Amino acid sequence: MADKKPVLEVRNLTVALPGGADRANAVQKVSFTVNSGEIVCLVGESGSGKSVIAFTVMGLLAKALKPTGGEILLEGENVLAASEERLRELRCTRMSMIFQEPMTALNPVMSCGEQIDEVLRTHTNLDNATRKAKIIKILSRVKLPEPERIYASYPHQLSGGQRQRIMIAMALVLDPVLLIADEPTTALDVTTQAEILKLIAELQETEGTGVLFITHDFGVVAEIAHKVAVLRWGELVEMGPTEQILSRPVAGYTRMLISSVPSIHPVHRGVRLEGKTVLRTEKLGKTYSGKSFFQKARVVKAAIDVDLDIRRGETLGIVGESGSGKSTVARCIARLIDPSEGKVYLGDTEIATMSASRLRPHRRKVQIVFQDPYRSMNPRITIGESIIEGPMNFGLPRDEALARARKLMETVRLDPNALDRYPHQFSGGQRQRICIARALAMEPELLIADEAVSALDVSVQKQVLELMSELQSEFGLTYLLISHNLAVVRQMSTAVGVLHNGVLVEKGPTDAIFDNPQADYTRMLLDAVPDISRVA
Repeated sequence: MADKKPVLEVRNLTVALPGGADRANAVQKVSFTVNSGEIVCLVGESGSGKSVIAFTVMGLLAKALKPTGGEILLEGENVLAASEERLRELRCTRMSMIFQEPMTALNPVMSCGEQIDEVLRTHTNLDNATRKAKIIKILSRVKLPEPERIYASYPHQLSGGQRQRIMIAMALVLDPVLLIADEPTTALDVTTQAEILKLIAELQETEGTGVLFITHDFGVVAEIAHKVAVLRWGELVEMGPTEQILSRPVAGYTRMLISSVPSIHPVHRGVRLEGKTVLRTEKLGKTYSGKSFFQKARVVKAAIDVDLDIRRGETLGIVGESGSGKSTVARCIARLIDPSEGKVYLGDTEIATMSASRLRPHRRKVQIVFQDPYRSMNPRITIGESIIEGPMNFGLPRDEALARARKLMETVRLDPNALDRYPHQFSGGQRQRICIARALAMEPELLIADEAVSALDVSVQKQVLELMSELQSEFGLTYLLISHNLAVVRQMSTAVGVLHNGVLVEKGPTDAIFDNPQADYTRMLLDAVPDISRVA
């Protein structure tokens, strides 16, 4: 990369936090360079300053945060000294950004073509026909099928991977020299993630674009990065070539992060348990159908003849791409939605066809920990009220429910005196621990974890997974673990089921599925997993 010219130079950047914050600066004297045709990854835990740096470069920093020192040079021009008008000229033309969640970044009431056209209308004088031709070309370039159809489609009509490709097309349509990607694959399944990473790497190589890639996934780092910068509490801990950082890290903090990454390689989970069957499904199916005055009836079979069984103390991992039916199966088991066919047994009790009134006593037996702990808790009530709400609904006196909540806070390694605090006063990892405590307050027989650690930093993810393992050993808990992170599934599960288009294509002991998969689809999933060991 020595012959490449720098497109981005960050020199001694300091960004101040508002008065009263725990520390003075969100970013403290950080320096690094991104050259043309180079991918630099910023890694670190939440709060390390990664996104603050990205938003400062783009001139999109929240007003509460103020750059107080240093320079940011975009092809030699200091963007910190640029006016708002100049920054608007630079965005999309010289620097662009891909955001983490395309569904919130895209306008739901504009077609995808219109949204890309907005960029061209703002920054060029091209006529309508030329703009549309350019948009169709960029849609083809980012490997979207049927570009004309995609042009006319709205965001909700596309898959997560397709929406992310729209964001990439929008970012690259004017050939910027710098592309900033802020966690662009966090919410994607492994195959879609692999496609997006390959696409970014190809575009960077063919167009010579410099890429600043923000992630907490070291598998992604190993897959695409030329250089890695490690941040902690706003300070640059170390920086160097990817192979050096992943194989021979100098800083203890970097070593801690890397050691927290779950491995997809053999961990020998052992044989399945022989205890009581907690959950069994027989030919479980779910069909969605709908029609409107303007559209033909559409039928989607989200789950087809799914047979599962989990014994006490086991963890069954369910894997598959987005849309494979994982969450649908989980919600049918918990009776959050009604199955269309088949049976669900909790112990010896069949609940799939049970009426709401008869089902109520059984609801406490199955609890769910969702992906986003902030959205799954009521922000207007204290965490103590959230934890005791369920037990009180089932007749437990308030004093006893509070005593149970205090004990559970200790169990999940949190301060029991914090029950009168609100969800926003906790970190993401702490909120997920609270959600686990809330689920355990019901003393369930089955705990469903639906992507419960996918949005967490690797270090926090490791802590939550270790906590779940400890609780399983202590209480004999039974888990249904839904995840697109196959390394997490390998680490936690005693058995695995693989779903594809609603069909269970393969199931069996964890080691057998990972070491000797029988289905082509399973092999494809495993091949798509980014693996830190390829470098480290």
